[in-house]
Amino acid sequence: MKISEIYNLEKTQQELDFVDIDIESDTPLFIDPAFLSTKNDRWSIDALRTLRNFFQHVINLINESRQKDAKVLFDFLTEPNETRLGLSKGSPQGKGVGEGDTISIFESLVDSKAVETGLVEDLEDCVIFVEGFGRDKLSDMSTNIIKKHLIEYTQKQCELWGIPLTSNVPSGFFWNRATKKWQSDYTNMLVVNGEKILLVPKGIVSYSKEYTPQTFNQHFVLNFLQSKHLSLNSHLVQTRKNKKTSQEIRFVTKKSLREEGHTENKETLRKFTEEHPSVFRDFKREVRNMNNMKPLTHEQFSEIQQGSEVVEDVINYLIEKLENTPRGRDNATEYHRLSIGIMSLLFYPVLTSPQVEQAIHEGRKRIDITFDNSANYGFFHSLHSIHKTPSSYIFIECKNYSSDPRNPELDQLAGRFSWNTGKFGILLCREIDNIDLFLTRCRDTSNDDRGIIIPLVDEDLISMLNYKKVNDYDSIEKILTDRLRKVKLG
Repeated sequence: MKISEIYNLEKTQQELDFVDIDIESDTPLFIDPAFLSTKNDRWSIDALRTLRNFFQHVINLINESRQKDAKVLFDFLTEPNETRLGLSKGSPQGKGVGEGDTISIFESLVDSKAVETGLVEDLEDCVIFVEGFGRDKLSDMSTNIIKKHLIEYTQKQCELWGIPLTSNVPSGFFWNRATKKWQSDYTNMLVVNGEKILLVPKGIVSYSKEYTPQTFNQHFVLNFLQSKHLSLNSHLVQTRKNKKTSQEIRFVTKKSLREEGHTENKETLRKFTEEHPSVFRDFKREVRNMNNMKPLTHEQFSEIQQGSEVVEDVINYLIEKLENTPRGRDNATEYHRLSIGIMSLLFYPVLTSPQVEQAIHEGRKRIDITFDNSANYGFFHSLHSIHKTPSSYIFIECKNYSSDPRNPELDQLAGRFSWNTGKFGILLCREIDNIDLFLTRCRDTSNDDRGIIIPLVDEDLISMLNYKKVNDYDSIEKILTDRLRKVKLG
């Protein structure tokens, strides 16, 4: 059963920020540091710092000839199956890094001289150069290292959706980058049928095969060797005539390079990279480009998770539910939960990690929802890049009113802005009869330098959801941009 089913959340994967795992079998997804490094939200940046802190400490120990101390650190990287991610079939097998694996991986890392020669700088580089180290091992090791971050994320998501936690549970070991030591605590954790479960943000998982020895070899090493043989005019150079121009074309096939003896084993790639380090740098830069590493789409999640709902069906359900949710205080919680799901579906992966009733100013004020702003493009990125409005977090208030919101609602939301957290918010409400008057009030708030607030009503959300059916994100953003323009310019 999925987490959403166990706790009767009545939410689909598209409405949830975390991977809705089936606790009885593993989902074939991975935590990939290379992919994580493309993210710019605070959670991902913090988790990546922890990963790099761990591995840099290992590298430093090896370079200081303290292999014994470095090896001890690897002993903690064993069998994480709390996330239910990986490739095991049937019930979760914990096909992580077992005790024998940690020894062989560490010995391969040292014996390969990849650290000594500077080839390996990040944990994910081991996938390219270290024998016995693949993306499944990388994901499992990463899970262990950033476990504290995953625990805190799980706690926040459980608070958001009312999922009960078990108190005083041993966390298991995680890496403390301040002390550079493995640490364990007793904390509140999600426990299902006696087993600890960690929820993982769906925006950081991948089944990408980009950062692999095969990709490095096929598209970078062999391309380089082709150019080299052409420049040397070696015996591998062949010619043919262009049918249109009759000009002679010189070329070298990748097949001929393989027949000549080139292989893609990790030892060959290590030796090549020692001689041509710039090629590996180009590979890392290119693969981490956003065009190569993108979060999984809702459609891809539906394919990976058997039995998942079709996106269009989910959208139709949300529209119908929004239209049928009564207005007023008695249904405020229902509207609140519905709004979280709609916003998560509409703006994944640019808005992530929703949290509910976040206390600020030492708990004196609370807001309905905060999202982390993870945008690398589009409207939410333009808030700080163009409009110079701090927006690390996006504040959202949900008002299930029967009447128009007024100045107190605007003042309440604006009073929660700050330069450190953000000065942009969205007021979700059912309908605004006098929209021009309300936009004037929003403009006054902006002109007084108290932050930017835009209203969105049911009609806006329904239009956006219909655009989402056909993946027309430009039209979704146009609704936001037009509303912002009216607030700023009138």
